[in-house]
Amino acid sequence: MRVALILVLVLLAPLSMAAQSIPDDRARAEAVRAYRAGQEFLSGEHWERAAREFQSAIKSDYLLTDAYYGLGQAFMGLERYVSAAQAFEGCLTTARTVHGLREQGRVMGDRRIDDEIREVRDAIRRLLTNGGSVLRAQRLESHLDYLHRSRSSMGATFQPPPIVLLALGSAHYRNGGAARAEYYWKEAARGDDTLGEAWNNLAAIYAATGRSSEAKHALTSAERAGFRVNPKLKEEILGRQ
Repeated sequence: MRVALILVLVLLAPLSMAAQSIPDDRARAEAVRAYRAGQEFLSGEHWERAAREFQSAIKSDYLLTDAYYGLGQAFMGLERYVSAAQAFEGCLTTARTVHGLREQGRVMGDRRIDDEIREVRDAIRRLLTNGGSVLRAQRLESHLDYLHRSRSSMGATFQPPPIVLLALGSAHYRNGGAARAEYYWKEAARGDDTLGEAWNNLAAIYAATGRSSEAKHALTSAERAGFRVNPKLKEEILGRQ
């Protein structure tokens, strides 16, 4: 109950960002500390403790987009899919806000992105060193590519992070919202056509709804991206051609 209450308060933050001041270095440092702790708990599948640390990170620095994403992952682990979707939505809202602030010159945009790149690299290193989820590492690699593109795209139209769209689709799917899941997975694949997991998920939805040609295209795209498609799903799709 306490975690749910904190989540409600945390997710109100993006709605009033324009009226808030930019977090100072001390707040940023405290947010990063909590974020790193959250990542450690996430790796160990200590979902509740991870959620608390990510919430603490957001409280210290409401512009730390990856903390919202981590919070969503923690709630996915807890099978609280509505809360997870809210956290991922918060991540998208915050990312859009940071993009707008960069354009206005109100934050040291490049420094913030450089910090985020460093944290994502460190998370990937810890995952691979400690034998963590390869799929999670692949997601982070995709996000790292997105951050590098954002670093050099000052003046460009905002593009939402594909891995957040992917995660948001998964939260809706787990909550019974297949249509919304399909929408977000399509957007994720459109934002990064090498995101094999998004194509794989689309292939499964297309196969389940009898859209054979779309399923085959998504399957091919997933494998081209290097994603290992479940052999049963592949057999089901190809058997319908």
